[in-house]
Amino acid sequence: MNSTELFLTRLTDFFKTRIPDRVMDKARLSLLDYLGVTLAGTKGIGDKIANYLKYEQPEPGGITAIGLGRRMNIKDAVFLNGLNGHALDFDDGTNTGIIHLGSPLFSVLLPLAQRYGIESDKFLKAAIIGYETSFTMAVSIQPGHKEMGYHATGTCGVLGIALAASYMLDFTWEQTVNAFSAACVSATGMLKVLDDGSELKPYNAAKSALLGLTSVQMARAGFMGHPDPLGGSRGYLKMMTGREDIRLEKPGMNGTYAIEKTYTKPYAACRYCHPAIEAAINIRSRYGILQQAVSSIEVRTYYWAVNNHDHTVIPGPASAKMSIPYGVAAGLIWGKAGLAEYSSGRVQDPDILALAAKVRVLSDREFTDLFPAMTTAVLKLTLDSGEEYTERVDFPKGEPENPLTKDEFSERFTELAVYSGKTREEAAALMDYVNSMKGSMEGLFAYL
Repeated sequence: MNSTELFLTRLTDFFKTRIPDRVMDKARLSLLDYLGVTLAGTKGIGDKIANYLKYEQPEPGGITAIGLGRRMNIKDAVFLNGLNGHALDFDDGTNTGIIHLGSPLFSVLLPLAQRYGIESDKFLKAAIIGYETSFTMAVSIQPGHKEMGYHATGTCGVLGIALAASYMLDFTWEQTVNAFSAACVSATGMLKVLDDGSELKPYNAAKSALLGLTSVQMARAGFMGHPDPLGGSRGYLKMMTGREDIRLEKPGMNGTYAIEKTYTKPYAACRYCHPAIEAAINIRSRYGILQQAVSSIEVRTYYWAVNNHDHTVIPGPASAKMSIPYGVAAGLIWGKAGLAEYSSGRVQDPDILALAAKVRVLSDREFTDLFPAMTTAVLKLTLDSGEEYTERVDFPKGEPENPLTKDEFSERFTELAVYSGKTREEAAALMDYVNSMKGSMEGLFAYL
């Protein structure tokens, strides 16, 4: 059995048993998370989306582009959904795979469900399959994949889309293998998008969505792929890691589904910043520290959170979202790090930039060894008086070990929806619809 057969057979066998109700419920929450951040994303990068619509003039069609109040052809809708879904860097993901899972996947599944009249249970199972596929590949090739400069949201996300859509559209085994093969050929995504104020990080999610859709379309058209796109000296695994001897992980790691392993972000920043942000918020809440009294701040955390996340020069919101010093300063000054704290106006505030400049981020070997089982940060704040305050966070809010409460999740969703222009009543109606969704999904699109 070659690498591709092994990977696909394991996934197929894993999903022969009934998916537990708790996992289906988690899929509903994941869908709501995606809808909230995507609706808000349309507002967050609204000027650029307006330019895209003006200059590209997408052809009209029957597919809802989330939050844009219009229907268009499926490829433009998928691409724009993916772009808006990752625009605020507020979407779900996992530390173990170092990957955002929901934004590229739902950006394709929702338009396909609308086009083909897919019922909700089948849609939710497809999403669970997509999460499992992308995650299982990501944990098989990380962290070496990231060290080579790849963004797994793009490179692994497209694989999950191919298998999820293949299931949802009732593909034959041959069509499924061909879609997966096309997805392997399509896989791309570079982490250079994190550097020097680049605003292209959402593009990795958007093109993963679009390429996933195209892979499925190629398979349906009858294009044959390589029987083992994963293996060999020119296969996916070698390209993505530099090695052929990769041990492919099995689905259902540690007895849970991948979708259960995801975090929900309470702070509108890269997940690597969250433990330090939370430590800063805790110190502010407990001691009421005034920023003017701060002499220095030291953050010790795991290597992956330091690398390219320790900058204090903040040219704009995209850079601020990647900066631990900025997030720490926001937590200390405002006691939160939501959408408003990463707005264009806030990130140029002289006070927050001055405080961010006092933050030094260091890699700690002990914490690096604990990652990804724990995402630890220890913040030590020193005042001009010489007093010191220390706070440690191992599992920031939103991790499976420290999940948002039902009320916290609802309020977060409402905040995102209201930011996008909806009323609180409209946000509540959308939540109620998804939480009770059965059978046809047609009614969902009226809310989007």
